[in-house]
This record gives sequence, structure tokens and C-alpha cells, in this order.
Amino acid sequence: MALDIKTLNHNQLNDLIERAKQRQTDLASEKLAKVRDKVHALIKAEGFTFEDVFGSSRKPRAKVKPKYRNPASKSETWTGRGKRPRWFNAALAAGKKEKDLLIG
Repeated sequence: MALDIKTLNHNQLNDLIERAKQRQTDLASEKLAKVRDKVHALIKAEGFTFEDVFGSSRKPRAKVKPKYRNPASKSETWTGRGKRPRWFNAALAAGKKEKDLLIG
């Protein structure tokens, strides 16, 4: 089934190109799925789990101790990471300094 591309107009040629690109993407996805299935089957056949072989994909994060405390409400703290909390910005605007808000 040879296709004579010389007989195709501009729109037909663009459509053919898009369909060919989509087919390439589909074939690559199918091949990847087959390889993934083979790997999982081999791991299972050997009596292991995916996590045994490759480890966990999530690494546990250590909890960070708070660095600053709200003087108006002792239960509000901030580690110094990420966006500043509103109470922190309000305290700075009220004339406090960062060192005044440090926890002991």
C-alpha cells in the first residue's frame, strides 16, 4: 500500500504528517508499556517487589523545628521556610525585628 505523496494537496499532507506523528507517539507508548510489564513480571517472578529492587520513590522528610514564634499568640510558629506568615509580616510592620521573633 504505497502512498503517492505527490498527489496530496497541502491540507492532506499536513493531515498525514499529524497522523504519522500521533502513530509514532502511540507506538512508543505501547512499547514502553510492554517493557514496563516485562520488568514487573520479572521482578514478581523472582519474588521481589518493585520497591525492593528500586527503592521507594518518596523520601521521608525530616520535620523542621520552628525558628520564630508570634509574640501575640504563642501557638503560632514559623520555620523560616516558605512564604512568611501574616503575623510575621504584621510584627515586622509594627516595628519588631526578626531577631525579636526568634525562639529562645
